[in-house]
Amino acid sequence: MNTPTLRDKIEETLHTVHDPEIPVNIFDLGLVYDIKIGDKGHVQVVMTLTAPACPVAGEIIFEVQQKVEAIAGVTDCHVQLTFDPPWTKDMMTEEAKLELGFL
Repeated sequence: MNTPTLRDKIEETLHTVHDPEIPVNIFDLGLVYDIKIGDKGHVQVVMTLTAPACPVAGEIIFEVQQKVEAIAGVTDCHVQLTFDPPWTKDMMTEEAKLELGFL
C-alpha cells in the first residue's frame, strides 16, 4: 500500500471543507485551482469562490487555512483567493454535478 503524500493529505483535507450554501465540498466543486507545496512545509492553496460576493468567503478561507495547517508536515498555509478564471459549473466533478442535480 502506498503511503499518502503530503499533497494527498491536503487534497483529502480539502474534501472536508464545504461551502455552507452548497452541500458539496470545495474540492469537488472545482474551487481549488492549485496547491503549491514549498520548502519547510509551506503550503499555498489557490482557490476561488462560486461568487465574488460570497457572504461566507472569510469563513471558508479560514477553515481551509486551519485544516491544512493541522496536517503533519505543514508549517503554514496561505490561501490565495482569485477570480481568474471565473468559476463555472463545468469545473465541478461529475459527482458534484450529480449531487446538485446538474446531470
